[in-house]
Amino acid sequence: MPPVFDTDVVIVGSGFGGSVAALRLREKGYRVVVLEQGRRIGPSEIALAHQHWRHLFWMPGLGMKGFFVQRFFRHLTAVGGVGVGGGSLVYAAVLLEPGSGFYCDPAWKGTGVDWQAELAPHYQTAARMLGRTDCPSSHIQDEALRQTARAMGAESSFAPAPLGIYFGQPRQRVADPFFGGRGPEREGCRLCGACLAGCPHDAKNTLDRNYLYLAEALGASIKPLHRVDRLEPLSGGGFALSSSDPLSGKRHPVLRASKVVLAAGVLGTTALLLRSRDQHETLPALSPCLGQNVRTNSEAITGVLARDRNTDLLHGPAISSHFHPDQKTHITQNRIPPSYGFMRAYAGPLTDGPQPFPRALKTLARLPLHAWQLLRLRPGLGWQQRTSLLTTMQQEDNRLSFALGRSVWTGGRKALVSQPAAGSAAPPSYLATANQATRHFARAIDGLAFNALPESVGNLSVTAHLLGGAAIGACRGQGVVDAQHEVHGYSGLYVLDGAAVPANVGVNPSLTITAMAERAMALWPFVTR
Repeated sequence: MPPVFDTDVVIVGSGFGGSVAALRLREKGYRVVVLEQGRRIGPSEIALAHQHWRHLFWMPGLGMKGFFVQRFFRHLTAVGGVGVGGGSLVYAAVLLEPGSGFYCDPAWKGTGVDWQAELAPHYQTAARMLGRTDCPSSHIQDEALRQTARAMGAESSFAPAPLGIYFGQPRQRVADPFFGGRGPEREGCRLCGACLAGCPHDAKNTLDRNYLYLAEALGASIKPLHRVDRLEPLSGGGFALSSSDPLSGKRHPVLRASKVVLAAGVLGTTALLLRSRDQHETLPALSPCLGQNVRTNSEAITGVLARDRNTDLLHGPAISSHFHPDQKTHITQNRIPPSYGFMRAYAGPLTDGPQPFPRALKTLARLPLHAWQLLRLRPGLGWQQRTSLLTTMQQEDNRLSFALGRSVWTGGRKALVSQPAAGSAAPPSYLATANQATRHFARAIDGLAFNALPESVGNLSVTAHLLGGAAIGACRGQGVVDAQHEVHGYSGLYVLDGAAVPANVGVNPSLTITAMAERAMALWPFVTR
């Protein structure tokens, strides 16, 4: 007897890849169920998350039920979003296409696809769906970044950031301006600078305002608080998925589907596949490349605190401008919401040096003076109102790998652990260009420059842009999925998130993940019943 399926397709995760799959497969007639480990997040939850980190963080074990998560590993700290809409809930809405270097990476070779040509129309679709437009506002931070670009000989590359935000009239509700009235009502951006803790005003184009909203309108079923912990192929074809409520621990009924799309983010997708291969042994033929070639955008986080106690840098979206100091480097400024006050604990003296141990010693020696300078600057407007973070990304091929193991970072539990990748340097914790830009920016606003202590003392790369782990490759020996995103050796199992991206994007990757998902879903046939 053939297996009886509960649905045609189960999608694990509701971020950029999963949301595209939900809409496009429903449009093609597939029955679709989306399993998301986080909650539905509405304006009231976001408003609370703006005010205090207790309402922002997702840490179920500690009773925190927000939608922002930090994961600590030996070699990096990764941040992201959890909830219906995934990383879009907390991203800065930057929608950039990568440069030509992305397509020149050797990882693409042998797949038989001209990726730059094939992805071009899907980038346009993704940009339209996500409502991309150039930021129309400019304020103190933007002028400071322009001066920074000028000081680095790159003013010609300075530009407003392309964003997925509705810049209509603030505080005025209007009918859906993007999808001919099929989407939800929206409100114009209030330029409050708090995008990184979500948008309670319906201005940011999060996935629950476009792809997921339209998918649900067509009948897709989205099930929050479903964390998938077991994936098993069925003897007659298809898969069974076991899940539980991460808050209560309650088990959900097993779901059976003819096809499964994994889109739980790099860490979620990679962990589920590793457990399936190495722990549960339900997918023993998965590629030996699983967990390998995990990349960040080779980035560094730096910051500047304005000395003038009345300086207010918050006017505008989180990111409003950017520039390229050279062909491989991209720099943006970031405004931060009040609930990001926890980042004050990360602020240490700006310290140069490519060697981690000497740099850490130098940082620790200068830390008392830096702390005293911070204390002297505290009175006045809040820390976050006077602080600008700079994100510097480089298109360098730095890699890590992930495996299941136990360490102090996992609290002794068997979970993902980071490892150095053979033949490659780990993602950097220091970029000389980042420190150079930060000093120029500090002079532009008369501020105190700082590094993030996890980078300067802990030698940890801090990233919101993980890629790889279940990457595209021409065969099982070169990647986990093929050029159609189907897992080598397991028909009907797909990976459709950042885990499948085999090269460093060099810029914020959300648009690229969306475009790649659009391409993959365009290859699926329509259902005939």
